[in-house]
Amino acid sequence: MVVKKSEGGEKKSVAVDKCPVTYCMSKIGGKWKPIILFLISKGANRFGLLMKGIEGISKQMLTRQLRELEEDGFLDRQIFAEIPPRVEYTVTPLGESLFPIISAMKAWGEEHA
Repeated sequence: MVVKKSEGGEKKSVAVDKCPVTYCMSKIGGKWKPIILFLISKGANRFGLLMKGIEGISKQMLTRQLRELEEDGFLDRQIFAEIPPRVEYTVTPLGESLFPIISAMKAWGEEHA
């Protein structure tokens, strides 16, 4: 944790490169990424299925989140040369390493919701 002093006293902020929790949240934090990973792990591996499975997400936001998850190495995207083209997402081994975290979030939500 990095402590920065300000006029009103001490202010605490957490640098991404200094805190493992902050790093993890920078990669999978937010409203949609854990839900996307959870649904893909349960077999919803196509864009349309994800749109149906995530209430309130826009097409633009789903596209952005899928791209970020792919860029960070959590998802693989496979394009099938068909008419119309078909795209399927699979979770990489790095993405699978997040499943215990997502399972813990699910269990906590079931217990406290």
